[in-house]
Amino acid sequence: MARTAGWIRRQLPGIVALALLAVAFVIVKLPSASPAERQEMASTYGFKPMNIALPGGFKNQTIRRVNQDYTHIDAWISSVGAGISMNDLDGDGLSNDLCVTDPRIDQVVVTPTPGLKADRYAPFALVPSGLPMNDVMAPMGCVPADLNEDGRMDLLVYLWGRTPIIYLAKADADGLSAAAYQAIEAVPPRSSTPGYTGPQWNTNAVVVDDFDGDGHDDVYVGNYFPHGPVLDDKLSGGVAMNHSMSHGINGGEDYFLRWTASGPASVSFQEIGDALPLNVSKGWVLAAAATDVDGDMLPEMYLGHDFGPDRMLRNSSSPGQIRFTVVEGTRTPLVPKSKVVGLDSFKGMGVDFGDLNGDGLYDMFVSNITTTFGIQESNFAFMSDAKDKSQVRADLSQGHAPWKDLSAPLGLAWSGWGWDLKIADFNNSGQPAIAQSTGFVKGEVNRWPLLQELATANDQVLQHPVWWPNVRAGDDVGGSQTFMFYVKGADGYWSNVAGELGMSIPVPTRGVATGDADGDGRLDMAVARQWDEPVFYQNTSTSEGGFLGLRLTHERADASLSGSPVVGAQVTLTMPDGRKQISRVDGGSGHSGKRSSEVHFGLGENVTGPVQVNLCWRDRSGEIHEQNLQLSPGWHDIQLGAQATER
Repeated sequence: MARTAGWIRRQLPGIVALALLAVAFVIVKLPSASPAERQEMASTYGFKPMNIALPGGFKNQTIRRVNQDYTHIDAWISSVGAGISMNDLDGDGLSNDLCVTDPRIDQVVVTPTPGLKADRYAPFALVPSGLPMNDVMAPMGCVPADLNEDGRMDLLVYLWGRTPIIYLAKADADGLSAAAYQAIEAVPPRSSTPGYTGPQWNTNAVVVDDFDGDGHDDVYVGNYFPHGPVLDDKLSGGVAMNHSMSHGINGGEDYFLRWTASGPASVSFQEIGDALPLNVSKGWVLAAAATDVDGDMLPEMYLGHDFGPDRMLRNSSSPGQIRFTVVEGTRTPLVPKSKVVGLDSFKGMGVDFGDLNGDGLYDMFVSNITTTFGIQESNFAFMSDAKDKSQVRADLSQGHAPWKDLSAPLGLAWSGWGWDLKIADFNNSGQPAIAQSTGFVKGEVNRWPLLQELATANDQVLQHPVWWPNVRAGDDVGGSQTFMFYVKGADGYWSNVAGELGMSIPVPTRGVATGDADGDGRLDMAVARQWDEPVFYQNTSTSEGGFLGLRLTHERADASLSGSPVVGAQVTLTMPDGRKQISRVDGGSGHSGKRSSEVHFGLGENVTGPVQVNLCWRDRSGEIHEQNLQLSPGWHDIQLGAQATER
């Protein structure tokens, strides 16, 4: 007994410490919704999964050929490239056309959404006729935009191994087909030598917006790997990995393509390589989002950088000159560095702007790696703590980013290996939900232990691929993680109800696109899956909430055309009870999923009459306009020139 008592006395400090930890865990443990509560939260949502038609005749692959230095991590290198966009490509007034980037065939496919009007045309792959191509290139994503301003939606495809390609919609095309597009270079060729001689950009993020405020859409191009032969299996060398897990700034440089001229079958851009500081431009960017957060009608940007730090950028541009400056949050003693805007060491994979708390200011949701017993970072729910846009503008001008991460207390911190996401109101309740893709590499052999070792490796060896552990076909890293669908409860806490909605499929997902494909006022969703079939989720919500939908286009002479979306236009809706909602015409924010060009608001079940809408936009000359309208629930087509005119 004496021996036992002595052992207890010696171990008493440890026993007390463990007891205190257990008590503290119980005290601070975050709330979680019960199964019954989650079922109730999911009850007003509904989605029907539908197959997306794809063309046949292409050779399938299960993993890409890569540079010989990457052979032992070829599954890691092959973990991106599944992208999807929703928009109105054929001018029928509905966002019922998809642009799918499928890594299984390394093709970019245009196909109708399933369901209503799915027989309008046969699915087809875009053909870069006349452009120099080779077998060491692969498409990563597709951004719909009217780049030559003729009222027809074009497609910008970004790739690994070359600069982006623009597919201009032909004026004389009869329906959608491969022949309906003319492929041109986004960046003019630097040499007349046959074959592709341009730079080997490895692009993973593209956003279209009027960055310099001249009234014309520009293009941000975010490159991941340093420029080089990532996909050339005949070569050894000329490639690298990140030189740090927490401060990697040796990636590929980013560029802006500033619009300079356009015509019926042409568009020209000036390549701008110095709009960002070098330590921002060379981040390993995986996602980007743009919108005007401070009310000056110049879009700010958030860049999601793998291997940290992400960057929040204040727009200080003027017509003809694109410039951004870095802004950062303020760290306090009780806030970890990585939970502060612009100071994190996390792995930014996806980002979207949206008003998550209904204060009329933009918040930001950012995907990171959040796997328990894997790499346990957290997502970011950066909530604005400014009182209004004027304070946001004042803070940004002083270099301060007025947002604080509240992901943990809101229930949004942990999901998995996060990727693309979209903030949207899927049940017309007036409250947004968050749809998030997750998962990395699917296989049979768990490689998390090796990845954890890599995460703690010396930064001096990381940039050399030879030091990375094997991640090849058959290896698994988060391969069974599932799609997430976060809904806000009455207590303000968010819960994932994807399981209740039948969306928890154990397949890695990537791009998320949203739009109203059938015009019923309920947002549908398309999801790209990495090395698996993409899926279309038709919205079957039984909620009786009303909606307001806006198709905001530039003035046009030809009424038969859909018109050019006024990318960057800001919309503020005031509800009868005084509450405000905000949104914008988005130009491609996210990772590899692109939402449609329409603006959509849910109104809830009690709003049946007109609501007040404030519009703010730039016309083609760059002049800013603002106008208030009273609009009834439903869809509205509005042309924006010197004033807003409903068609």
